[in-house]
Amino acid sequence: MKSLVLAEKPSVAREIARVLGCKQPHKHYFEGSKYIVTWALGHLIELKMPEHYDPKYKTWRLEDLPIIPQKMGLTIIKQTSPQFRAIAHLAKRPDIKDCIIATDAGREGELVARWILQKIQWQKPLWRLWISSQTDKAIRDGFKQLKPGAQFDSLYQSAVCRAEADWLIGLNVTRALTTKYNEPLSAGRVQTPTLAMIIEREKEIQHFVPKPYWTIHARIGPFSAVWEKNGEKRIFSKEAAHQLYQKLQIHQASVISIERKKKTEPQPLPYDLTELQREANKRFGFSAKKTLNILQRLYEHHKLVTYPRTDSRYLTPDMEATMLERLKAMAGSYKEEVGPLLAKKSKVIARRVFNQEKVTDHHAIIPTEEPLHLMKLSDEERKLYDLIARRFLALFYPAYEYETIHVVFDAGGEQLVARETAIVDIGFRKVLGKSDNEPSRPHLPIIRKGQVLTLNELELKEALTEPPLRYSEADILSHMEKYGLGTPATRADIIERLLETEAVERKNSRLYPTKKGKQLIELVNQELRSPELTARWERELEAIARGKGNAKAFLQNIRRQTEQLVSEIKQSKQTYRAHNLTGSMCPECGSFLKERTTKEGKVLICANTECRYRKHKKEAKLSKRRCPQCQKRMEIHEGKAGVYFQCRRCNMVEKAEEKKSTAINRQDRALLKKYSAENDAFGTSLGELLKQALDKKES
Repeated sequence: MKSLVLAEKPSVAREIARVLGCKQPHKHYFEGSKYIVTWALGHLIELKMPEHYDPKYKTWRLEDLPIIPQKMGLTIIKQTSPQFRAIAHLAKRPDIKDCIIATDAGREGELVARWILQKIQWQKPLWRLWISSQTDKAIRDGFKQLKPGAQFDSLYQSAVCRAEADWLIGLNVTRALTTKYNEPLSAGRVQTPTLAMIIEREKEIQHFVPKPYWTIHARIGPFSAVWEKNGEKRIFSKEAAHQLYQKLQIHQASVISIERKKKTEPQPLPYDLTELQREANKRFGFSAKKTLNILQRLYEHHKLVTYPRTDSRYLTPDMEATMLERLKAMAGSYKEEVGPLLAKKSKVIARRVFNQEKVTDHHAIIPTEEPLHLMKLSDEERKLYDLIARRFLALFYPAYEYETIHVVFDAGGEQLVARETAIVDIGFRKVLGKSDNEPSRPHLPIIRKGQVLTLNELELKEALTEPPLRYSEADILSHMEKYGLGTPATRADIIERLLETEAVERKNSRLYPTKKGKQLIELVNQELRSPELTARWERELEAIARGKGNAKAFLQNIRRQTEQLVSEIKQSKQTYRAHNLTGSMCPECGSFLKERTTKEGKVLICANTECRYRKHKKEAKLSKRRCPQCQKRMEIHEGKAGVYFQCRRCNMVEKAEEKKSTAINRQDRALLKKYSAENDAFGTSLGELLKQALDKKES
């Protein structure tokens, strides 16, 4: 008898099959003497769409909403149905005794497998492979310690509740908004409050009024000091600032108080997914989605890091025995950092990292025992691995120790304050590198109360208050984590969804709301915009996963909420104006065309939702010719009067003939040749062309 092993992806199935000795490859599975390893392709099963319940739902109509099936059904995804049929066929084989779920060890992975098993009506024993890395050792150990499938029933219930809640609210609210306002408007229980936060920040920036302020700086003996009163360094009155500056035109200041302290900064904990996405965004400009994709390759393909989709930054106590093996695996590429640790057989100094109670489904992301070969990694993979590796190595180094001094000076009755820092022990920062605020002093000066020092280099500086910055992806991930919006595994997809639906755009690594996004948030129910509501739902889902929540009550509440949200949209008196209407008309129905930005470039689509007209917009080509006003490169176009250059910014237009031929470079000539119907050179007469041709022939 054999066990049927169900993995989530072909690549993972291939590795499991190799470790288990399943050497007979087939189109849909690998077979061995004890195991048959097959795979899903992500989800093979999904919740039924509205048209599966009633064909009338194929057409989106406001009057048909809300769509709330009494019982949610499952359907086979058409594109991957051959793989599902293969699994169903394997499950019916008489030599199959049980099934081992080997999909990703998390909520979504559980759902992938359980829906497949539910659809094939699996009745035999069920086991769960629960591992945190894809190394051969982890796979072998995992198969020796299989867990009963029933142990993860609560996790499955939580996954079902999440899927049904997203279907009910996302689908109904999206259909209601789209049909009410005749525009593709997407809303959901996580993406809507995330969008609301981005728009709220935009409002703060738009309403911000800069104010001038002044600060006074001085050099007092060996210290850099600044004027300060009640903790405030800024002076918002020009007259007061100049009066203070004149008052401080003295040459001495006396020490009225000294405070010296020795401080310790503990080693940072290893990364969870959200923290790693934030760090990669700050350091390398990686989007949250890009970080997750790179991390997945390091986990699945290279097997160098542990399970990525974790929300814990702690390790289990039993993992301490594996630390030395992990260091040995890294030693070849981190000789300077790891060598001393191996020589002394060092143990983890940051003992607080071992905490069973703070490990949820998975522990923090750390290196595995797989031997490291950096040359096999891409540049982006090396960068991300290096972050994980150095954060892990920091656990073996001492805490960072430093000394601070806080000195208050009296100068003519005014207080100037100096704050400086010196390193006592570099500790773990030896492997993490210097921080932005790293102190430069090797030691702090010796000073005593009442001492009089020379005051010089007095300087009055003027500046303007600045608005808050727009959110980067690192910022929005922090806020999503703070309010419990989504999970570490879904937050990247939520940000990408906002970008794809054109509610948000990315400029210079910052997130800007679009006109569409600003209008959308005004049309959505106030409660759905609130992060508190979604955070409460996420807490309930987490409680269900731990067997402490009520799945039935949660879904009943979601159904009531769906009815309320759709009802409010139906009764709303608000209006929506399409932000992307062009002046062009649809050649098929006569409606205006809309311009949309897609992965394939700009596309023109018909504003009439019943019309399917769509075409790619021809992008204007930039020439090397510069606008005489703004000096930006001008576009090259062809009109009724021939080819011309145009600057979009200044609306300057120049005919091609207006420039001497010597000023037109090779690239522009090629463009002119392409755009010219006669395929001739501009500014050159027919006679000159004939002469050039004859001269060329004679030569």
